[in-house]
Amino acid sequence: MAISEDFLGYVLDQLQKWHGVYTKKMFGGVGLFFDGLMFGLVYNDTVSLKIDDTNIKKYIAAGESPIKIFKTNTPLPSFYTLPPVVLEDVDDFVVWAQESYQIQVKKNSIDL
Repeated sequence: MAISEDFLGYVLDQLQKWHGVYTKKMFGGVGLFFDGLMFGLVYNDTVSLKIDDTNIKKYIAAGESPIKIFKTNTPLPSFYTLPPVVLEDVDDFVVWAQESYQIQVKKNSIDL
């Protein structure tokens, strides 16, 4: 499903304090990137962020679950939906997004 330009614009406005965030179309959605690493995905007008054992508990506590993508609603277990209350709070959203970015930094340093 297409992402509305209005929603994507809203997401980017909410991340404005974190200079250098950019997007790329992928997986039928839009990836959120910083410094070459994808930390989030916007799909079906939903934001999801990268998770691992360092942050998954707060997503589960907020009632969130893995994003479901493609026509088959396939769960993508490494990306959980972002709680709407976090998306609406600029400062919280940036903190949660930067935590997801740090997961990618750590993962990429281990893969080297």
